[in-house]
Amino acid sequence: MQLRITGLTASAIGAGLFAPGLAHAQTLDISVTIPRLTVAEYHRPYVAIWLEQEGAAPKTLAVWYDDDMKANEGTKWLRDVRQWWRASGRAMKFPAAGVSGATKAPGTHKLSLKPQLGPGNYTLVVEAAREVGGRELVRLPFSLPKGGTTRAAGSSELGAVALTVKR
Repeated sequence: MQLRITGLTASAIGAGLFAPGLAHAQTLDISVTIPRLTVAEYHRPYVAIWLEQEGAAPKTLAVWYDDDMKANEGTKWLRDVRQWWRASGRAMKFPAAGVSGATKAPGTHKLSLKPQLGPGNYTLVVEAAREVGGRELVRLPFSLPKGGTTRAAGSSELGAVALTVKR
């Protein structure tokens, strides 16, 4: 008996048999609080949110920056979000569909994402940098397929950061 596999069949098989390491569809619910600061000159922070896994390339989930400046000039200051820029930002083209967004006002901002992730240990990283301000980075480690909620808090540029992993 001879088995013939077409492109469509291979794709369907690849989704299940050839990629057994992919966890069932999971949702990452992320909450990031940008604190209200009482300073003489306040600028909304640039924020990058990404995933790290040992041995894998970082995966950018969101970048909030001045995306409405003419000639895309807001990208000029993305390198001030230093850790993210070194990890993966410098290789990106902006605006990046599904990733780029405008800077956010003080308050709590929520994201709900369904990235394709395999089982393993990950770190959600949130970094903020503000003109005439400071920088801050918050790390939230988590494991898949285990779910649950992880929380951390910044001390200046970021407030509470929470991650809930749902199956």
